[in-house]
Amino acid sequence: MRRRLAPAALVIAGSLALAGCGEGDGGSGGAAELSVGSAYMPQPVSDEMAAGFLTVTNKGGTADALTSVSSDIAGRVTVHETTGGAMREVESLTVPAHGELVLRTGGDHLMFEQLKRKPKEGQTVSVELRFAHSDPVEVEMPVKAATYTPTTGH
Repeated sequence: MRRRLAPAALVIAGSLALAGCGEGDGGSGGAAELSVGSAYMPQPVSDEMAAGFLTVTNKGGTADALTSVSSDIAGRVTVHETTGGAMREVESLTVPAHGELVLRTGGDHLMFEQLKRKPKEGQTVSVELRFAHSDPVEVEMPVKAATYTPTTGH
């Protein structure tokens, strides 16, 4: 009787192990699923630099990272984090699985440096966000008043 049960038990155990592997890869997560919203740039007061803010939402089960940004209005766009009131340039910012990366005034943000033109309120700025694992995302960032404060999304 043991001989008959042992192969059946192995088949059941193997099936459960494979089902468990499949669930971890796709059922509850899978690849990062990124979308961008709440993007804006306050009208810069400087002729040389500007800031940008947005929210990257990840509905997928795998974290990703914002690694670089480019825009036709700036010679260089850098990613900054703010910790303890001090900002510093970083190589990347994490977009957590099933979470958000929020870039906001007083927090993590984008810095547009070496402006080629000074954007004005009402215009839009084209931005390309690049990630460690996901495809690049093109964003049209509206230019708001220098004193603009969003009421939602940040």
